[in-house]
Amino acid sequence: MAFEIVLAPEAVTALKNLTVPVRSGVAEALERHLTHEPTKISKSRIKRLRGLSQPQYRLRVGDIRVFYDVTETQVQVLAIVTKAEAQRWLDEQGTPTEEKAKSGGPGGSQG
Repeated sequence: MAFEIVLAPEAVTALKNLTVPVRSGVAEALERHLTHEPTKISKSRIKRLRGLSQPQYRLRVGDIRVFYDVTETQVQVLAIVTKAEAQRWLDEQGTPTEEKAKSGGPGGSQG
């Protein structure tokens, strides 16, 4: 089953602001990795984010990080940011899980 890839408005803007070669690489990676197996964890490419209920996953494409959630039929791309911006974005936009919220907030390396 193929997943529908849906980009949040912020992700669309971020994608448009990338240089052409980087943008095409990110678009190709979205298509290749998220259409069929968006939850398939790999050492270097896809990571399940711990301590967060949203976003659920991170896709690494060179120096770009794509944060996304997966439903039964869709991959919802929430953000496309540089590696340098990734932790700040997670701190501001990430939703901690119940246990993480009770224990005092974000922690650990997610980027």
